[in-house]
Amino acid sequence: MASTPSPLTLPVLPLDDEVVLPGTAVPLDLSGPEVRAAVDAARAAARGAEERAHAPGIRTPGSRKPQVLLVPRIDGVYAATGTLATVEQVGRLAGGDPAALVRGVRRMRIGAGTTGPGAALWVEAVPVDESPAGEPPGGGSPAADGAPGRTAELVRAYRAASARWLGKRGAWQAVDRIERTEDPSELADSIGYASFPTAAQKLRLLETGDPVERLAYALELLEAHLAEEEVNDTIRKDVQEGVERQQKEFLLRRQLEAVRKELAELDGGTAPEEDDYRARVEAADLPEKVREAALKEVGRLERSSDASPEGGWIRTWLDTVLELPWNERTEDAYDIPGARAVLDADHAGLDDVKDRIVEYLAVRRRRAARGPAPAGPSGGAAGRRTGGAVLALVGPPGVGKTSLGESVARAMGRRFVRVALGGVRDEAEIRGHRRTYVGALPGRIVRAIREAGSMNPVVLLDEVDKVGADYRGDPAAALLEVLDPAQNHTFRDHYLEVELDLSDVVFLATANVLEAVPEPLLDRMELVRLDGYTEDEKVAIARDHLLPRQLEKAGLGADEVRVEEAALRRLAGEYTREAGVRNLERALARVLRKVAARHELGGLALPAEVTADGLRDLLGRPHHTPESAIEPAGRRTAVPGVATGLAVTGAGGDVLHVEASLADPETGATGLSLTGQLGDVMKESAHIALSFLRSHGAELELPVTDLRDRGVHLHVPAGAVPKDGPSAGVTMTTALASLLSGRRVRADVAMTGEVSLTGRVLPVGGIKQKVLAADRAGLTTVVVPQRNGPDLDDVPEEVLRRLTVHRVSDVREVLELALEPAAAAEPAVPAVPAAA
Repeated sequence: MASTPSPLTLPVLPLDDEVVLPGTAVPLDLSGPEVRAAVDAARAAARGAEERAHAPGIRTPGSRKPQVLLVPRIDGVYAATGTLATVEQVGRLAGGDPAALVRGVRRMRIGAGTTGPGAALWVEAVPVDESPAGEPPGGGSPAADGAPGRTAELVRAYRAASARWLGKRGAWQAVDRIERTEDPSELADSIGYASFPTAAQKLRLLETGDPVERLAYALELLEAHLAEEEVNDTIRKDVQEGVERQQKEFLLRRQLEAVRKELAELDGGTAPEEDDYRARVEAADLPEKVREAALKEVGRLERSSDASPEGGWIRTWLDTVLELPWNERTEDAYDIPGARAVLDADHAGLDDVKDRIVEYLAVRRRRAARGPAPAGPSGGAAGRRTGGAVLALVGPPGVGKTSLGESVARAMGRRFVRVALGGVRDEAEIRGHRRTYVGALPGRIVRAIREAGSMNPVVLLDEVDKVGADYRGDPAAALLEVLDPAQNHTFRDHYLEVELDLSDVVFLATANVLEAVPEPLLDRMELVRLDGYTEDEKVAIARDHLLPRQLEKAGLGADEVRVEEAALRRLAGEYTREAGVRNLERALARVLRKVAARHELGGLALPAEVTADGLRDLLGRPHHTPESAIEPAGRRTAVPGVATGLAVTGAGGDVLHVEASLADPETGATGLSLTGQLGDVMKESAHIALSFLRSHGAELELPVTDLRDRGVHLHVPAGAVPKDGPSAGVTMTTALASLLSGRRVRADVAMTGEVSLTGRVLPVGGIKQKVLAADRAGLTTVVVPQRNGPDLDDVPEEVLRRLTVHRVSDVREVLELALEPAAAAEPAVPAVPAAA
């Protein structure tokens, strides 16, 4: 049985966050008082070993070299295991500081502290048993037959790993020394020379007494470090290769630039700096994703041949990307009173429209002041816009829809750009062409942004009702994404193939006919109607806006030609008849041209005055005389079977005459004939009117047998103009009733409304435009459906004062109002002359 090792009393040399393993020699700085005291105590003990041997309570080892106990102190806490070390040499470092070289000898288990000579701390320590697990300290058989095999395998693996690690550093002598070492304990402790193990890892090695387990742990540390080094070497190699590749690419590009410059000089020109697309892209203020796409295309351009057509396509694409104002924005000037002043200065009348635009701007100002709303729960762009819905300005030509868009841009302090959509049938006009096609171009939206020079202009989508669809796609469907605030922040043009943020663009749309706008597109817009101007508003517009502009175009001064207000009123009422003022402006321009020409010919002296009576000499006779001014014999309703209706066309409200006739019995014709380019809706209205009269003829005292035995013909003149819409039912019924009863329709009455089989008068649209048309035509009585009563609130008061408006709910009321008394009736005629 092996004897228990005797404890040794040694001076303690504390090592802060450092561990020294047996077999490792390390230099120690003696500037610290604890280190210097321990070394001095060890040297003193070695010199006076015999004297100290007789001192009570202290036993020192019999060694020729001074010995100390190296104790790790991790985070201020002493370890329970230390290293017995010999002081090999005491001297000074290159800088002059005192130092000592110590070498670890063996592991020691620290016991109780004691006192000793000198200022150092002395403790009792016992050597650690380093026998392999399962083997008694005094030798003997291993506990398991596989223990020697495992030890040999660990020794081989550790030698191989050490050779790999030391071989990279050229330490071949250390490799030879490890190859000659057989003791697993000594091999495991050799890792103490490495710098990569942490203090905690070295402490674990120090506290592990079993050499086999210690060798296994040392091998684990060494292999982990080798794996980390391999990863670092791979990363370092990749980085170095990348740097070398960039340097090579830079050099080759410089050489290519020099070659191109030489070729350009040989061709008699110079290489423009604009051709250096890489420098232009890097210098441009582009979004990150756009920059990456542009640099990718630059790389393709640089690799392509000058003779390749692909180079031209890439240059065109790069020019388009570089011309777009990706980060350019104008600052909004939300001066609401100023905006109203701009609208009032630019447009006369249209108070409802102006109020709606001012509300629109006020909401945008409030939302801009509060900041953008957070994204929706799905991460979308909810609240990304700073304003409300897209405004759709719907009305006949010449009422100022486009100029209203310009006024909105002026009021907001933004740039204005107009996108004409009339006749567009190709979806690529909106989304752009794909670059695979020759002559590909971006869509009109991208071109509008480029033209505006900012990312937040006012874009007017003009004539959205004229957009068509064919085999090339549906442009209206492509507009859905443009006008949807939940999608247009990531609008992707097929030509650009990068995302374009349209969320801050103010879109306005214009249309003449509401029914022609696709319903999904209309759903994304807020409707604002411009139904036309009254005669008084036209006179004000002509006086304040049209006349000064046309005087300038004619080269005349305001002091040279004066146009009376009565002349302007006659121009608006008798020489032009429209919802807008375009023809009025043309007529005014013609008047001024006539004045200028006569003055140059010597027939007219300036200053001149244009009077209402003088218009006939300048323009000829009026083209639109009110029905009330025509002789009774020439009235359209001078014979039975003719009724005056009201309709809405692309040019606004209009007066529509419906003529009815009965075929001669001798012809044998029966049934209903319809002419005048009527649509399906108006054809249905004619059949309904005929069915109503057939079923209620006795009640209305009408000879309905004629409707059975003779053919009925309904005609709406101006047959070359297509007509459709649910508003001619009462007019057709009245025309047929007039024909059958022989009672003429009153010349001053116009009517609108749809009729049912039971005689109910149903509501229709466009009441304001129809009433204005009746007023322009000189009519004095208008019949409208009872349920359209609230629509009369939109009609100007001065127009309502000139008209008598009857609201009816049954067609019998219409017949009582529209037909002349029976005493003035004439016998029904077989046909209405074309002259009527």
